[in-house]
Amino acid sequence: MRVLVTGGAGYIGSVVVEELLAAGHEVAVIDNLSKGHADAVPAGVELVRADLRDADLVRRLLRHARVEAVVHMAADSLVGESVQSPAKYYDNNVVAGLGLLGAMVAVGVHRLVFSSTAAVYGEPEAQPIDETAPTRPTNPYGETKLALERALAWYERAYGLRSASLRYFNAAGASARCGESHDPETHLIPLVLQVALGRAPYVTLYGDDYPTPDGTCVRDYIHVVDLARAHVLALSGLDRGSCIYNLGCGGSGYSVRQVIDTARAVTGAAIPVRMGTRRAGDPAVLVASFARIQHDLGWEPRLGALATIVESAWTWLRAHPNGYVH
Repeated sequence: MRVLVTGGAGYIGSVVVEELLAAGHEVAVIDNLSKGHADAVPAGVELVRADLRDADLVRRLLRHARVEAVVHMAADSLVGESVQSPAKYYDNNVVAGLGLLGAMVAVGVHRLVFSSTAAVYGEPEAQPIDETAPTRPTNPYGETKLALERALAWYERAYGLRSASLRYFNAAGASARCGESHDPETHLIPLVLQVALGRAPYVTLYGDDYPTPDGTCVRDYIHVVDLARAHVLALSGLDRGSCIYNLGCGGSGYSVRQVIDTARAVTGAAIPVRMGTRRAGDPAVLVASFARIQHDLGWEPRLGALATIVESAWTWLRAHPNGYVH
């Protein structure tokens, strides 16, 4: 299948491109490179540096590449920034997203895999979280992702556009050639590993008085390669109809202290910790149920062990201490 990946030069998008290629698909990428990196796109894959708001260009690209399906990854995704700049998030995540859908409908592309988020659930009342849990976002980031999810249901009814919305929990780790290179970095595992590498003096622990076994927040980490595999399966699963899937590893999740201790074991570094206060809106526990995608598509995490995730990220970081910067 000929697939266009929006945001395919980003952290997750680049690994999705790798997995699509490995599955035999033809891939093109559109990315404005505001957060992505051209070097993350595999050799031989067409990279169009452009913004999704350029509707004419997007339509031309869909026609030129004879696209049969789209994996939509391009978005702003920082929770704190979304609270400070909601207009930016509605513009990039909703307005640009609807523009993409309009271009797809105009050209006759009727398959979409959408990068959504567990932030659509807000602060769930029960754990693990399944897809029937109420969607009550507590920030504009989650709200804008949910808005596009809801639009997709109407676009299917009106235009026959089938979609799979994949609600990510915490993507982490690296493939052999692609890893996390953000500025600023906000994800726990790369922040901890930056300390191990000597690039930062300590990692801040935001609260140790949560109702969890060790007092720190518990999260569900999913290896980025497992996450990418799910996109390939979801694409093929669109023959069955539209769907919504959680993507996490389930189980009991891992606490912040467990992540730090695992990173110490993997790297052999001390990794000093500084205590901070709780961050507003941080739920004590967020863990996924992936039973639906397991039942429908046979997906399950192969690389879910925390040590495996951290080791892959550490291997990539040591090979790319400055990220994709040469």
